[in-house]
Amino acid sequence: MRIASRILDLGTEAAFEVLAKARALEAQGKDIIHLEIGEPDFDTPSHIVEAGVKALRDGYTHYGPTAGLMEMREAIARNSREVRGIDTVPAQVVVAPGAKPVMFYTILALAEPGVEVIYPNPGFPIYESLIRYAGATPVPMQLLEEKSYHPNLDDLASTITDRTRLIVLNSPENPCGSILTLQELETIADLVKQHDDLYVLTDEVYKDILYTGEHHSIASLPGMAERTIILDGFSKSYAMTGWRLGYGIMPEELAYHVTRLAVNNISCSATFTQIAGIAALDGPQDAVQAMAAEFAGRRRLITDGLRGIPGIRCPEPEGAFYVFPNITETGLTSRQFEDRVMQEAGIALLAGTGFGEFGEGYVRISYANSRENIQKALDRLDTFVRGLV
Repeated sequence: MRIASRILDLGTEAAFEVLAKARALEAQGKDIIHLEIGEPDFDTPSHIVEAGVKALRDGYTHYGPTAGLMEMREAIARNSREVRGIDTVPAQVVVAPGAKPVMFYTILALAEPGVEVIYPNPGFPIYESLIRYAGATPVPMQLLEEKSYHPNLDDLASTITDRTRLIVLNSPENPCGSILTLQELETIADLVKQHDDLYVLTDEVYKDILYTGEHHSIASLPGMAERTIILDGFSKSYAMTGWRLGYGIMPEELAYHVTRLAVNNISCSATFTQIAGIAALDGPQDAVQAMAAEFAGRRRLITDGLRGIPGIRCPEPEGAFYVFPNITETGLTSRQFEDRVMQEAGIALLAGTGFGEFGEGYVRISYANSRENIQKALDRLDTFVRGLV
């Protein structure tokens, strides 16, 4: 079969590949502790489930508007005003089956050959994949271990050129767990406003899982709402990964074009999931807070445990539910570490190189698992690393 050349530019998400390998080993009888998948190990809160079930019974089983049900878009706009302090209207909102389609449409709408897009590296691998697919040039913004995985903004200033069309931000960040400070966001905003036709795609899907400070959106800064596309969803905050529900908030002109891309691709998002999403946004938030508190306890357990293993350095994450330890002193590459830990210790984790070129020497470990399993994994990892010496 002759495959179109543009398909060859697509990358992948290593977590699903590693999960498949782990499942194959489990089928052979091997015990695997899963620390590879970025999925909350909690059930969707019951009031959200009940809203979805009721919506099905009430007939929300048909096509809906491509941009989303009006009541859903109103709820998102209302939530954005409350959470971010941004004057948002429904016409700026596009709903999709997950946050990833909005990311795809935004990059397709703004990036093209001859255009440069700056993105965090190590970072969510689909950023670079989609930039290349759109024919644009991906320009990495390195996150530095010595700065607790924050970027050097002096370097960012020199990276922006007349060809730069878009800067991708992710805070809290996957895989590193860093959170951009208000001062850092103000610096980035000042840089952006110095250039015409330069925009920001801010991925805020982990905004409710914070351990220090509070969430700030660059869109809330003066002059930035009209230059910013906010990417958000329900998977991480409300443990709704399987519901497939996300959204973007963007300038109305761009929302029109993003909606046209959605017409050509998804037609619409499932209407009953949108009714559940309204219940998530408008209902009690105690389950979200309880989940974040549990992740905070796991963060302490896994960070302290990793720091006690010789040859491993582990900065403390500020948000999300990942650690990104440095494993260079073990003498293994990231890929070797990933492969051997699974085969020899029964732990599924991800090589840092799955998150970009600056991920070499690191691995990503998700602590979206029970404390019991995390401690078991730490014990196995300690034995494995000490056995390398």
